[in-house]
Amino acid sequence: MGINTAISGMLAANTDLKVTGNNIANSSTVGFKLSRAELSDLYAQSMNGDKNKIGSGVRVTDVAQQFSQGNVSFTQGEMDLAINGRGFFVLNDRDNQVYTRAGQFKLDNDNFVVTNEGARLQGFAIDENGVTQEVLTDIQLNRADLAPASTTEVDMLFNLDADAVTPAVIFNTTSTEASASQAIQGSVNGFAAGTIDINGFTYSIPQEQNQSAAIIANSLSEIDGVNALAQTQAQLTIPTGVVGTGQLTINAQIVEGADLASLTLAIDSLDGITAVEDGGVINITEEQGNDLIFTAAGGLTGTVTSSLGGPTITIDGSSLAPASQATVGGQINLTLNSGLSISEQTLSSAGNNLFSVAPTLTEVRQNIFDPSNISTYNYSRTTQIYDSLGVAHALTQYFVKQPPEVSGANTWNLHVKIDGQDVGDPDPLTPNTPTLATYTLKFFDNGLLDSNNSDTLLVSNWTPLDSEGNPAGALGPINVADGGTLPIAVPAISSNFLIDINNSTQFSEDFSISQLDQNGFARGVLSGFTVSENGNINARYSNNESQVLGRVALANFNNQQGLRAIGDTNWAETNDSGPVLVGEATTSSFGSISSGALEDSNVELTEELVSLILAQRNFQANSQTLETLDELREAIINLR
Repeated sequence: MGINTAISGMLAANTDLKVTGNNIANSSTVGFKLSRAELSDLYAQSMNGDKNKIGSGVRVTDVAQQFSQGNVSFTQGEMDLAINGRGFFVLNDRDNQVYTRAGQFKLDNDNFVVTNEGARLQGFAIDENGVTQEVLTDIQLNRADLAPASTTEVDMLFNLDADAVTPAVIFNTTSTEASASQAIQGSVNGFAAGTIDINGFTYSIPQEQNQSAAIIANSLSEIDGVNALAQTQAQLTIPTGVVGTGQLTINAQIVEGADLASLTLAIDSLDGITAVEDGGVINITEEQGNDLIFTAAGGLTGTVTSSLGGPTITIDGSSLAPASQATVGGQINLTLNSGLSISEQTLSSAGNNLFSVAPTLTEVRQNIFDPSNISTYNYSRTTQIYDSLGVAHALTQYFVKQPPEVSGANTWNLHVKIDGQDVGDPDPLTPNTPTLATYTLKFFDNGLLDSNNSDTLLVSNWTPLDSEGNPAGALGPINVADGGTLPIAVPAISSNFLIDINNSTQFSEDFSISQLDQNGFARGVLSGFTVSENGNINARYSNNESQVLGRVALANFNNQQGLRAIGDTNWAETNDSGPVLVGEATTSSFGSISSGALEDSNVELTEELVSLILAQRNFQANSQTLETLDELREAIINLR
């Protein structure tokens, strides 16, 4: 028995030496986890429970792996990964799922992330909308260039100086009473041809009888220092019992409705016309000052009048006579430069004057914005935006404080130009010509932005031009009249974009911009990859953009020591380890991931060398026991 005891000790010491030697051999192996030999003493079976029984030696009960954290060393490898905390990388090794802490990954010729042995790293795919697909798959990275993206939003956070003064202004004369409108029985508006006197100069306006206010306003605006805007407003009343009968036409377009509400909607849907019902009266507006011509037939009756007053005309389609008709002409509002005056109109034909009396003029201050004249605006800022082809353009914003007696306190205008060109929606009278994009910004008396009374900063008429001033071939605008509205689609379907200025302020401090960003970019060439601590694989591009291409998965087990080592620093699941738990780094019990780093072996060479000495001493001591027993055996034999 003593010999067997000594031999068991030598075998145990030999196993300990092997384990220690393996630890030492793998002290530089990335992701390696050291093991230790765990021993138990041996006793022969005894039925009488002898308290003085002598042990029968020792045996190795387990070679236990120690999954303590190894040091993390940073490297130059962009796909080198290390886990800080619990977890294992998941590998697809020839259709077998295995696990490792060794993060020495690289890309193969098909752009799969693989180990040196060709096993593929597992993770989660992320679609173009950033949604994670919760199914394990081989991680394959897209090395294609990043396509350009058109700017759809500019984020801007600024402070406007509350102490700023209105920039250089001129005194203009304006008139809100210089208008005329009438309802006339028949098909024409009744405005007479005549002349108008402005500062001693006589102009034939209108040149012909019965011209619309839209045409007259356009003629007035051609006079230096004069700006004229036209609009036609009428009120239509139809008895409740008559609505839905007969036929109503407005400007030769048939409108129908079973009741007052549906008739109002039908009128509102006509081109260039809006309609609102109020107390049984339909208020109708033609925004350009064109005549509104009403015709009733087939038993329909109603009344028509101008919203500014004047005669009320009955349209009666109840008789067998021809259809009854009424016309409402538009009104014109004038603005004249300082020093100009206007006298009443002289008729040259029968009819009604456009201006029955000389208009009453009021002098007001008005800034005439000129981007080339710095004295006409308070501040300006330029930022770079991109069209759908990835071409950069200069977006310039001009801030102009408005006179409080004209626009109210704490009011600013924001003018926008791109590459020096106007990008405002066109005037309907000149549909192919952009206007100056101007937005009103209002602030509360506490300096905060009054979003409800400020304009939405939608740029909806920008045609990207090339260096020679020709359309560049990129996506063009969809202006508001053609359906351009918010929210703006991403990816872009037009050149429209929003300028977001939420939380901007007007305090008594210098003008400053604390945030100015936009979401467009030029084409990007792939420059490398990084992996974030949650496992996101980010592609980096030459245009300083990044894109998430996938997410590295981690695995965990209830009993890590129950894993079976299968070589190549890999482990396999066993019954003792429990089922695998797969998830994302930094969530639940999973650790985080370091990019450009590797986890060193957790072997401490000093400790292993000490263990080596102890194992050697144990082996020698047991061999000495065996040698002593052998000498005793020979002594006993020699006694014969």
